[in-house]
Amino acid sequence: MDNNITIRPATPDELDVVAQLRWQWVLENQGVPVIGREEFLEHFVTWARENVSSHRCMVLVRDEVIIGMAWLAVLPRVPSPRALQRASGDLQCVYVVPGERDSGLGGRLIDAVLERAQELGLERVTVHSSPRAIPAYSRHGFESSSRLLHAHVARTTSYP
Repeated sequence: MDNNITIRPATPDELDVVAQLRWQWVLENQGVPVIGREEFLEHFVTWARENVSSHRCMVLVRDEVIIGMAWLAVLPRVPSPRALQRASGDLQCVYVVPGERDSGLGGRLIDAVLERAQELGLERVTVHSSPRAIPAYSRHGFESSSRLLHAHVARTTSYP
């Protein structure tokens, strides 16, 4: 185990670094930005601060340098007679910088997010994965479900 690695919640002053990782992820995946880099970074940091109650960011740090991130979106669920307070999670934007991949660090990041989900009392955590990452998620407890369905809806306007 690498003693120079820590995984912890991102601090508010690290959101600009996390935003840069998100920008890098989009570029690596052949995304075409519709806004400039600086405008995106500013928007991302503002968004992250406004959504701190529903979206928790974990960072992967080596020697005080952030080399990865993962977001846990916490989604309240409709109460039931068996549980008045319910929530599920969605694992989003898992990213490790290219030079640190394929060494198990992404798996450690996934495990840390799942531990956080358990601490929060979430019922389940879902993930929408790239084909390359499916084996990693499977190794860390994710499995296919015949009951979890999704529908593609046309995006005609910006949310909200």
